[in-house]
Amino acid sequence: MSQTVRTRPEGSARPLNAAYDTALLDLDGVVYAGGNAIAHAVESLDTARAGGMHLAYVTNNALRTPDAVAGHLTELGIPTKAPDVITSAQAVARLIGEQLPAGSRVLVVGGEGLRVALRERGLEPVESADDDPAAVVQGYGGPDLPWGRFAEACYAVARGLPWFASNTDLTIPSARGIAPGNGAAVEVVRIATGAEPQVAGKPLPPMHRETILRTGAERPLVVGDRLDTDIEGAFNGGVDSLLVLTGVTDGAQLLAAPPQHRPTYVDADLRGLLTGQPEVLAVDGGFRCGGWTATDASSAAGEASGSLRLEGEGETLDGLRALCAAAWTAAGEGVCRLDGGKALARLGL
Repeated sequence: MSQTVRTRPEGSARPLNAAYDTALLDLDGVVYAGGNAIAHAVESLDTARAGGMHLAYVTNNALRTPDAVAGHLTELGIPTKAPDVITSAQAVARLIGEQLPAGSRVLVVGGEGLRVALRERGLEPVESADDDPAAVVQGYGGPDLPWGRFAEACYAVARGLPWFASNTDLTIPSARGIAPGNGAAVEVVRIATGAEPQVAGKPLPPMHRETILRTGAERPLVVGDRLDTDIEGAFNGGVDSLLVLTGVTDGAQLLAAPPQHRPTYVDADLRGLLTGQPEVLAVDGGFRCGGWTATDASSAAGEASGSLRLEGEGETLDGLRALCAAAWTAAGEGVCRLDGGKALARLGL
């Protein structure tokens, strides 16, 4: 699919919850972290829902079932039903079900979310490579997944069985910091067998397809904190995205984003759903947003070569948006190599 290269965040005169019919929200780092709601999430989502926006929760975490996720969100004060939760376990189960006959056995290396999703597709989860599986599926199984589960996967994959992975996120946020994700576990099996799995989760098309099939969204907005899953998934699906800075992405990573990782909008947190988005305007040799102007200072007299310059004052996010425009324009279809450290430090980022 051909995509226009984004060179600046877009503006929106309308609040985003009015401009889009459905928010496709990531969970970890967006709605909650370590089981606790992120600041402003509960009230922002309540207001967006009351205004008519459909809220769907789209997660690469295959550990928990949609019922369990919906229950957790409801406990946090975000009323949710299981059909509003879409997981990579569901996406990978559909992918497997399209390739294997109903009733096929599938060796599961992961949690209950995978088992429930497989049964929903008429497949039978099994625990051992000796249970005559027709395929192997791997998903996040939590921090206590026994090492022997990886051995079972390796035995089966080494025999030539098709291997599927719910997702390949290398990390996952937790209450104590950043922990290894399913992608790290997938690497264990990949290294041991030399095989390559079929992957369903964000940013790949099977996850986007699963989300649209289950939500019926016509004007979806992907909301996430990760450039390489949420934002790239929106790019691959040809839909708009909102990056919130409550998770793993920092200012430097955003400025260095290649085209597929550049969000449509940038905001601090989920309050961004309830507002319009300021325009970033091209001005003499640079870009202005609010009270800030960002320029490529590489050729400016007295400036260090290869740097971004930020002048003015105002809202922090406006400064970041202006810097994104300067960095992405300089990068074109590549990655910005300009030093934005001083400019970001001025914004406290």
